Amino acid sequence: MADVVWKDRKRIIFGLPWTFTRYSLTQEKLIVDTGFISRKEDEIRLYRILDITLKRPLGQRIWGLGTISLNTADKTSPEVEIKRIKHAKRVKEMLSDMIERERDEKRIAAREFMGYGDMDDDVDHIN
Repeated sequence: MADVVWKDRKRIIFGLPWTFTRYSLTQEKLIVDTGFISRKEDEIRLYRILDITLKRPLGQRIWGLGTISLNTADKTSPEVEIKRIKHAKRVKEMLSDMIERERDEKRIAAREFMGYGDMDDDVDHIN
């Protein structure tokens, strides 16, 4: 695996990481690894992330946690949550910067995900 920039676990009671959900972030992708006996690894390329939202309800703030919600252009994972992690605001900012850098390097504009590339389809609906 490429160099991991950040990793954490989903946390439960008292902010302790007693779960089988692990998050890893590299320069190019976010990996969500879940399960104990039967494991699933989901990979989301950073340039495919369209929107980031930080949620910090009172119960999470008490323990210094937060949840980051991602809307993506990934067909298998259109919505991803990085649940109950420490330093969520710092992670969100780092992730946001990394997404922009990855898009710039790959020369990908947000409009490519929004369906603006198919102008012929739009013309048919106007007439």
